[in-house]
Amino acid sequence: MSTAKLARVTLSHLDWLESEAIHIMREVAGQCSNPVLLFSGGKDSICMLRVAEKAFRPGRFPFPLLHIDTGHNYREVTDFRDRRAAELGERLIVRSVEDSMARGTVVLKSADEPRNKHQSVTLLEAIEEFGFDACIGGARRDEEKARAKERIFSFRDEFGQWDPKNQRPELWDLYNARSFKGENIRVFPISNWTEIDVWQYIEREKLALPAIYFAHRRPLVRRGGGLLPVTEVTPARPGEAVETLQVRFRTVGDITCTAPVESAATDVASIIAETAVTTITERGATRLDDQTSEASMEQRKKEGYF
Repeated sequence: MSTAKLARVTLSHLDWLESEAIHIMREVAGQCSNPVLLFSGGKDSICMLRVAEKAFRPGRFPFPLLHIDTGHNYREVTDFRDRRAAELGERLIVRSVEDSMARGTVVLKSADEPRNKHQSVTLLEAIEEFGFDACIGGARRDEEKARAKERIFSFRDEFGQWDPKNQRPELWDLYNARSFKGENIRVFPISNWTEIDVWQYIEREKLALPAIYFAHRRPLVRRGGGLLPVTEVTPARPGEAVETLQVRFRTVGDITCTAPVESAATDVASIIAETAVTTITERGATRLDDQTSEASMEQRKKEGYF
């Protein structure tokens, strides 16, 4: 018999995280009849696309891509979203909060009300329209305290609602995607990743990103405890001083409530160095809508948000 020894392969923590995410994504494909992958063009969903590539290529993804657009998303991000889906040759479905507004299922209290919290309605309408039984999202447990309460396979009832006290056990790597008609599973394959893991994975995989993730100069005002870009959607109010600062975005979403942070990081390595020493959570100072009880992440999740 041969006495040749098999070489040992040492896996990095990113290898382990990627392997887990691939396993979870394949479990969704195996257990669910009509899943969909949520893709916004943000950094977490960009990592999810790479995981899907590794899980299913050279074949096509066994699910389409879906983005719930508020109608007030940054153009740099939505352009990247469209371009990346086209490069992959995958089907991209876009449904907008503005569609729900036109149907009367979303009614704003005022024209300048942030639309993030209303994404739940549009998402549930899209799930019903296409009959999706599972939505794969890029949420992480370190992102926000409500995220930490959620399982990787997170059950939603027939009304699309989430009850943090009524979740299925997850023993080892065994997941239960069983659902009845009208019910839904939200699946989060990168739950165990952190913000710095995401950036290290982006660096390792050499993933392209929307330019607003890197330091650039733009006009801003200080509002609601954060920096708010001055745009057509968010003009400066009377008495507000407009400053031009060098900033980058840690997370991206609706223009009305997504705040950048001051930064000089123009490449991924610099962002990793900044992230390693920050003491503020990703959404803590950059998502202004999370700071009110009415629009809190946990409340939105109970209403059907991902």
